[in-house]
Amino acid sequence: MRYITGDELASMMKSDKIAGRDFLVVDVRDDDYAGGNIKHALNQPSNQFLMNADDLVKKTKDIPLVIFHCALSQMRGPKAARIYEETRRNILEENDIPHDVAVLRDGFTQFQAKFRNDPDLVENWDKGVWASDWS
Repeated sequence: MRYITGDELASMMKSDKIAGRDFLVVDVRDDDYAGGNIKHALNQPSNQFLMNADDLVKKTKDIPLVIFHCALSQMRGPKAARIYEETRRNILEENDIPHDVAVLRDGFTQFQAKFRNDPDLVENWDKGVWASDWS
């Protein structure tokens, strides 16, 4: 598992790579998901993540890069990435493709602070949710 920066993710999203085929962003925020998200991200709430990890692995087995994040990527994002990595190893074993699992450094709070005005990167952004605490 490795970390990627918001700038690296933004560059990837603006490149010729296609979300859902070349990479997938998995947002594990729970109630704090409201107020915006990374465009094309899949919301898999952390409070249900363990129960859904097998299905996520099966759905993403052909995607070479899966990127996890939460609000700050300090607890939920890295934990989900570790669970995903272990589940993927157990389910796919020797049938797995070369792949990478990453965590978005500083999570959605910093990503939205920098890119919230770019509709190619952030969708459903709500100023009322973010106010001045995170902006």
